[in-house]
Amino acid sequence: MTQPPTVLLVDDDESMRHSTAQALELADLACLALPSAEEALARARPGLNGAVVTDIRMPGMDGMTLLARLREIDPELPVILVTGHAEVQLAVDAMRRGAYDFIEKPFATQALVAVLRRALDHRALVLENRRLRAVAGQQDDLEVRLPGRSAAAIDLRRRLRALGPSEADVLVIGPTGAGKEVAARALHDLSPRASRPFVAINCAALPAQMVESELFGHEAGAFPGAMRPRFGRFEHARGGTILLDEVGSMPAELQPRLLRVLQDRAVVRLGSNEPIPLDVRFLATSKVDLAGLVARGGFREDLYWRLAVTQLRLPPLEERREDIPLLFLQLVREAAARHGRPDAAPPPELLADLAARPWPGNVRELRNAAERWVLGLDWMAAEDSGATAGRLADRVGAFERSILAAAIAANGGRLKPVYESLGISRKTLYEKMQKHGLDRHLVADGDGPED
Repeated sequence: MTQPPTVLLVDDDESMRHSTAQALELADLACLALPSAEEALARARPGLNGAVVTDIRMPGMDGMTLLARLREIDPELPVILVTGHAEVQLAVDAMRRGAYDFIEKPFATQALVAVLRRALDHRALVLENRRLRAVAGQQDDLEVRLPGRSAAAIDLRRRLRALGPSEADVLVIGPTGAGKEVAARALHDLSPRASRPFVAINCAALPAQMVESELFGHEAGAFPGAMRPRFGRFEHARGGTILLDEVGSMPAELQPRLLRVLQDRAVVRLGSNEPIPLDVRFLATSKVDLAGLVARGGFREDLYWRLAVTQLRLPPLEERREDIPLLFLQLVREAAARHGRPDAAPPPELLADLAARPWPGNVRELRNAAERWVLGLDWMAAEDSGATAGRLADRVGAFERSILAAAIAANGGRLKPVYESLGISRKTLYEKMQKHGLDRHLVADGDGPED
């Protein structure tokens, strides 16, 4: 049964938040009132059936930053800004950046309800179109988030769809910039916990002095300055998913307590002896080989086996070079929309050059290059211009394969302009495609005619 649309209402002013939420519920609009942008982000996901209403001026993350972060999660999620009279120009600028609408304080409830009904109707159409595209075999949300037509990319999406609906804890491993957090977020969004919080904890940046209070919470009087009880981040995620980002960097003294939480699914706040049940799913990411770290004594073996119930490996770009042209085209489109620039397609020569280069920073590095290209900057400025390592024959073969894949992608799978632009015969092109295992339907973003 489809859940009704939900309005995420974000405002740090408790009385304003409470009165607005009551008004929306009286108008038969399901509403979840949240005191901070961070809590809204924990609940937002691609495919969310609803809309977001947020104040602009808030401590910590403000409404403008929240808008930008939400557009990274789902560019078509309606975001309505609540603004003071002096901030109207700011709100108009935000609409140019993708906000659905804005409403000026003080506002009549009927005005907000009218805007929300339009936004929710628009959202329903967007979600229905996505569903129809998925039924027709076209791209779904997962393929948009983790694009690629290589065997490695297809297998990754298959495993995500299999693991997502389960309750299994998952260890996501892969090099820097390969998209580990994107994959973890996809696991959460594919699970029955999708409507509950997704809480990401950066294990490499935990504050040393307050780490236990930050994660486990504390009771009043647990230490000097603890005037009232406080939920830790583990408790905040109850019913949802906790992501332990770069778990290999977790301090050694904290690892035994994390192991206890994983075993008992309960937390004990500082200053208390009472365990609090914890209904969560744990995901973890690591760019280092945790098994090797265990062998060197840098990580607890029992904790490793608790986290690695299931492992999901994200391949580096080096292992799926044929995906680079399509990835770059998508990243260029996203960057152009983000900066309000025209959507200009990169030339085939550039795509071939990109596919032949090493990308040690993987998708993150490729995204930076797309950003610079859209802004008219030197996209090679921060990239290593050296050739890939290996035997000469392997490097020549990889370069030839990347040129063919880039040309096929740039021409949408139509082979006639490919062999004409490369100055080869149709027979030679077919032979080279067979040699390199290239299928025009998998390399190109759509099906083109045979010639």
